[in-house]
Amino acid sequence: MKKYLASIGKNSSKALNNKINYKTKNKVLKKFLNLIKKNKLQIIKQNKKDVNLAIKKGLRKNLIDRLQLSDAKISQIIKSINNIIKLKDPTNITLSKWKRPNGLIIKRVTIPIGVIGVIYESRPNVTSDISSLCFKSGNCVILRGGSEAYFSNKILADLFRKALKINNVDQNYVQFIENKNRKLVDLMLSSMKKYIDIIIPRGGKNLVKKVQNISVVPIIGHLEGICHTYIDQYANLNFAKKIVHNAKLRNTSICGATETILFHEKSLKKFVNPVLKKLNANNCIIYADKKIKKIFNGKSLNANEKNWSTEYLSAKVSVKSVKNVDEAVKHINKYGTMHTDAIISNNKKNAQYFLKNVKSSIAIHNSSTQFADGGEFGFGGEVGISTNKLPPRGPVGLNQLVTYKYEVLGSGQVRK
Repeated sequence: MKKYLASIGKNSSKALNNKINYKTKNKVLKKFLNLIKKNKLQIIKQNKKDVNLAIKKGLRKNLIDRLQLSDAKISQIIKSINNIIKLKDPTNITLSKWKRPNGLIIKRVTIPIGVIGVIYESRPNVTSDISSLCFKSGNCVILRGGSEAYFSNKILADLFRKALKINNVDQNYVQFIENKNRKLVDLMLSSMKKYIDIIIPRGGKNLVKKVQNISVVPIIGHLEGICHTYIDQYANLNFAKKIVHNAKLRNTSICGATETILFHEKSLKKFVNPVLKKLNANNCIIYADKKIKKIFNGKSLNANEKNWSTEYLSAKVSVKSVKNVDEAVKHINKYGTMHTDAIISNNKKNAQYFLKNVKSSIAIHNSSTQFADGGEFGFGGEVGISTNKLPPRGPVGLNQLVTYKYEVLGSGQVRK
């Protein structure tokens, strides 16, 4: 297995030496897009193999939902590739340039990161999004998808490699690890430092925790998405009902779904029943603190300390009363995971306080936490969301997959 991975690593290093220009990058992406259109029935056929195996194994419903491809999901994959094609090449851009008193000219210029290893679960669209983003940003990618999506991931990776070959580009810009042995993940994390520059984990808490514990390679990613929506006393009721419903229930299985709703104590009588009844009506289980439980006329369960730090990824939500925006921020900074947190308020001062003081990588005013997505940010797609304090933070799209170097231009200067 070590030899197999070393061979993949060497292939990536070799491919990386072949610099690809902007026009060729877009030619490859357009060909990939057309191959997906032509092979749509075959992609769905391969996906059905994965779905049937997942059902037999008794995989959770939310994982099967993530895994399943449909016409609509394939259309979304095509749309993402199209958006990436339209974006400017993020490499070889001069970020800043200045001249020193001694005549030296210094430039800070963007360059690819290098070889990116991605370990992910369930979602086949990740294969397409990450391959497209990494390639356009000049990076090689080594893909290790979950065994539950093996056939779906393989056909998409094969189509990308075909698009590379047709355009006379080294196919090893994109490589898919075909061996399903789980030990390969451990080896990828512990013995590939020579070949891989960054590891990006995309999946559940257990996967990300494992990557964080074992990897000797730097990581971009997040462990959990415990996202909050705070309803201020100055919130608009229609906004609150609409936004909270979307933030919690539009898609409960994504990391940007709201898991805790905080209510200003002065908003309880006006907001609790209209907001929570709409969730109740859509079969959402509510864990409420004592204050809210007294006011709420619908069904609810008692919330405890554990609920505030739970990522449900299902139709469940924790609700809590807070004294003011300051207490809301303190709660979020204590129990949140620096992912995405929102305030609903028409008070500019409170909104600004919230936006500036939550530690989240994404802070939102008067909108849904489910906008935590690279595509929604106009990045064309994302390789994941980063909650690291060091950059990149938030959705990691095309412009976040580059680093920079300094180019110093002299005319014979020597240092005294």
